[in-house]
Amino acid sequence: MQVPKPRGRLLPNRDLAEFTWLRVGGPADYIFQPADIEDLATFLYSLPSEVPIFPIGVGSNIIVRDGGVRAVVIRLGKGFNDIIFEGNLVHCGAAILDSHVARRAADKGVDLTFLRTIPGTIGGALKMNAGCYGSYFSDVFISAKGVDRKGKKVEFSNKNLKFGYRESDLMHEVIITEVTLRSLGTETPENLHKRMENQLASRDKTQPTKDRTAGSTFRNPAGFSSTGRFSDTHELKAWKLIDEAGCRGQVLGGAQMSVKHPNFLTNNGSASAHDLEALGELVRKKVYDNCGLTLEWELIRVGEPNK
Repeated sequence: MQVPKPRGRLLPNRDLAEFTWLRVGGPADYIFQPADIEDLATFLYSLPSEVPIFPIGVGSNIIVRDGGVRAVVIRLGKGFNDIIFEGNLVHCGAAILDSHVARRAADKGVDLTFLRTIPGTIGGALKMNAGCYGSYFSDVFISAKGVDRKGKKVEFSNKNLKFGYRESDLMHEVIITEVTLRSLGTETPENLHKRMENQLASRDKTQPTKDRTAGSTFRNPAGFSSTGRFSDTHELKAWKLIDEAGCRGQVLGGAQMSVKHPNFLTNNGSASAHDLEALGELVRKKVYDNCGLTLEWELIRVGEPNK
C-alpha cells in the first residue's frame, strides 16, 4: 500500500487494541494522526483513491476484530481539541472529549451537562447522535466542518444532516474536524456542576464504570435512551430484554455481559474480539428466542476476523 508522507504521525501495522476501550483488535495497515487540518487535507488529497480510510476517536464504542483493519485509520489528536466560547455557542475540535466539553461549558454557565457521562469524542457524538437524560446531540448541534475523502474541506448544518436514534447520515469517509454547539440553557456554574455530580453518581451505581467495557452494546428497541427520571419507562429497553432472556452475567471465553448492567459487554481481561462479538450474537439470539425482538448493535464492529 502506497501512502503519502504527512507532517503528522503515520504508524504502520499498529495494533488497534491499544486505541480501544475494550482493548481488543488486530493491526491497521496504518494509523494516521494529522498535525492539523491542512495536513489532513493534503494527506487525503494525495492518498490513492483505492485505499480505504476509517476514522476513529478514542475507541469508546467499537469492537475491532482480531484480524485488524485493511485501511488507513485516522485518529485526530492535539491539533483538534480546542474549545472556544461565543455567547451561548461552543466551538470545539472534534477530538475533544464529550465530558471535557460539558465541564468547560458548565464553568461558563452553559448547559451541555448531558454530555458529561457520554464516553468518547465530540466527532463521534455527532456521528452517533449520542444522547442521554432525554437530550440528544442533534438538540444542540449547529454546524460542523470537516474534510472529505478527496481532501476537500466541507461544512454541514443541522438543516442538511439527518439524525435518528443513535445515528446520523454523516458519510463514513468524512473526517469531522470542528463542531459548533448551542447551549440547552443557562444556569449558574454551581448548579450545572452539581447536576453533573449527581449524574455521575447515578451512573456509577447502575453501570460497570470500573470494568473494561465500551458503553451500551445494543440499541434500545424502544427507540430512545433513558431519561434518568423517576417516570422513565423500561419497557423495550435492551437491558431489560437481555435480563428477561437470562443473559445477565452470561460468559463466553473472556467476555461477559455485565452483572451490574446486562447491556454492557465487558472484557474480563482475556477476551478476544471474537469472544466479545460471539457473545453479543448469542445474546441477540436468546433475546429473539425469548420475545421475538431482534436487538441491533450499538457498538460499531469493524475489521476482519483472524484467519
